[in-house]
Parts: sequence; structure tokens; C-alpha cells
Amino acid sequence: MFKTLLIMMSICIQAIASPILIGIAGGTGSGKTTMAKKIQDAFPDQSILICQDSYYKDLSHLTMEEKAKTNLDHPNSLDFDILRHHLIDLMNKKPIEQPIYSFTTYERDVETQHVEPAQVIIVEGILLFAALEVRDLFDLKIFVDTDNDIRLLRRIERDTAERGRSFDSVKNQYLTTVKPMHDAFVEPSKQYADVIIPMCRQNQIAVDLVISRIRAHLN
Repeated sequence: MFKTLLIMMSICIQAIASPILIGIAGGTGSGKTTMAKKIQDAFPDQSILICQDSYYKDLSHLTMEEKAKTNLDHPNSLDFDILRHHLIDLMNKKPIEQPIYSFTTYERDVETQHVEPAQVIIVEGILLFAALEVRDLFDLKIFVDTDNDIRLLRRIERDTAERGRSFDSVKNQYLTTVKPMHDAFVEPSKQYADVIIPMCRQNQIAVDLVISRIRAHLN
């Protein structure tokens, strides 16, 4: 009887200690980061946020002209093998050294960002569910769905304000790579999501439901 009780307690402790891995995907400017931060704010001392954008492949071997022509919206532009390795380490409660990527130079920084494991691991990125390397790792897959015109306006605002791009360069990139890759990879990956959340407005009800699901897992 006592031995059985110890085994049951051990199982309960393992269940409580098990982290939850949440993937948040969607098109550029869909509101993935907003959704991720809302979840993180709900678990301030128990969560970490990992961005897919940190795992772009280093292009330091290319000229600036060649870098500018690189299709950063194709899954091949990302190192999903390293991301998979890092997510598995975090799930096993091991710290990682996350790359730091610059969209100005298209290169990885020499320094890395030390990330400690947490009970709630949130990962956001446009191609998470299109990548076989990481898709099946997630305990909860959320796809943030937003109208194309809203996403485009957000993309223009972000790239001109935060990344120093001209309007023409943003427009050309959107037409030549962003939209075609969205149609080919991002939109079809919606089928793998557990939850699809419209975010053309602040969908607090959906956010609350997701947070409740995570809280139930932790409890």
C-alpha cells in the first residue's frame, strides 16, 4: 500500500513538473507576437518566449546584394534542426543559447542569448507548422488568422519603422516572396492547428480560453 502511494505521488509530481510547449503560427503581421505576449503576461514567472526569427540561417558568406535577394519567407531559410534541438532541451529542463539574428545585416551575432527553461514554453513564427522538424513537438498549436490587407499594412509599418526598409523594398519583397510563400506554406499549415483564432480585432475571449487551457495543464 505504501509503495503504491509512493508510485502515485511520483507520477503526480512528474505530471505537475512537465512543461507545456505552445506553438503560435500565422502570416506576417497577423498578431502572433501580440498573442504570444498575452499568454506570457498571464504566466510571468513560469513562461519564456522563443521567436522563430532568431533561427534564420547566417548569410555572412554572401554579398549585401545577394543577401537582399535571399527568400527569407521559405522554410529553407531557417535552421529548424537547431530550433528542434533547443526546444527538446527546454522541454527536458535544460538551458539553451539562443541565436541573435540581425535583419539589417542578415547575419547572426557572435553573442547568444542565454535562456533558462520554464513550465510554459511559447514559440512564435510564420512557418512553425510548415516545418516537419518542429511541428509535432508542440502540445498546443495556435494559428492566428488575420485579413491579408491588415497584415500587409502591419508589415509595411514594421519594416519601415523597425528595420529601416523603404516602402518600395517592402512592397517588392511582399509581392515576390512574402505573399507567394504565404500561399504555398503558411496558409496550408493552418490545417495542423489545434486552435484557429481570428485576430483582426483584440479577441480577448479566445485568449482567455487558451490561457485557461494552459492553466489547467499546469494544475
